[in-house]
Amino acid sequence: MNKDEYYMQLALKFARKGKGHVSPNPLVGAVIVKNGRIIGQGYHQRYGGNHAEVNAIIHASANVAGATLYVTLEPCCHEGKTPPCADNIVKNKLGKVVIGSIDSNPLVSCRGMNYLQSQGIQVIIGVLENECRKLNEIFFHYMETGMPFVTVKYAQTLDGRIATANGQSQWISSEAARKFAHQLRAGHDAVLVGMGTVIQDNPELTVRHVRGRNPLRVIVDSGLRIPPQAKILQNISAAKTLIATVKTSDDARYKRIEATGAEIITVKKDKQGHVDLKKLLKMLAARGISSILVEGGAQIITAVLKNNLATRLVTIIAPKIIGRGIEAVGDLQISNLTYAKKLSFQKIKRIGPDIMIDSRLI
Repeated sequence: MNKDEYYMQLALKFARKGKGHVSPNPLVGAVIVKNGRIIGQGYHQRYGGNHAEVNAIIHASANVAGATLYVTLEPCCHEGKTPPCADNIVKNKLGKVVIGSIDSNPLVSCRGMNYLQSQGIQVIIGVLENECRKLNEIFFHYMETGMPFVTVKYAQTLDGRIATANGQSQWISSEAARKFAHQLRAGHDAVLVGMGTVIQDNPELTVRHVRGRNPLRVIVDSGLRIPPQAKILQNISAAKTLIATVKTSDDARYKRIEATGAEIITVKKDKQGHVDLKKLLKMLAARGISSILVEGGAQIITAVLKNNLATRLVTIIAPKIIGRGIEAVGDLQISNLTYAKKLSFQKIKRIGPDIMIDSRLI
């Protein structure tokens, strides 16, 4: 590992501290080095707050003029929630900027780098680029596709069941795995489930077992069947709640549900007369939702996979066998193995008695 990679690794370490607090902004870390000594460090701590470069400059222990700034993402050059970081870098007369990855945001992409170079600052790009892009895979996906980054998560028995034949699913996984699931929720902008899950499991869909923010709760309810006693309607103040349906506001149920404080949006139907999930995701993306955790049930999971809407798959496998039951994934209409959904395993680890497999669809 060379000098630039060493300092970029430190910047990546700082960037991770902002996890769960900055979305839809990216995670960014910065380190300032002068005469072989680190004099400043910072990270983007919260959405709307100072960016990493600014925090590193503010907290520097010495004059930063002529120093080298290591930053995981290209400095911004436009006015947003905060002033342009590129201007701050020029103003403070840093001599060199080493960038991990170029920003995919069209308001920034290469403009920050070009501006710094035009002001006589030396710029190096692409140091640990793969690591920097992986850190912000949600941000890059959102910026480059215009769609939310979708994670499908479910817990299943060793024989692939997410519930018994009569629908009982609490609890297939261990308490440790459920705590991990709450960590996943805290790391996404929204959590999405189908109406079947609400009726069968009556979940709260909040972050209770870990520290973090509650995501937007999105319920796919084509026929507006959600019962008034559902926990997500009873604790409406716990988290913003959105019901996606094909029904319109002239439906009596629409007004009854809306009166609870939940927001309802009407989405176009798919060929089966249900909420068109791709159109729903586009609507959520337009609201600034950059990531969604899909937690079920089987019908929603199957539809998401069938329509190629997911990027990440997190599977908790419990050491249990129940035989006949509800499959995690239904019919994808694949009759030839050539067309099987292919995965790249990124991480496999034990969580309590369970096994967690974190993969990406390829």
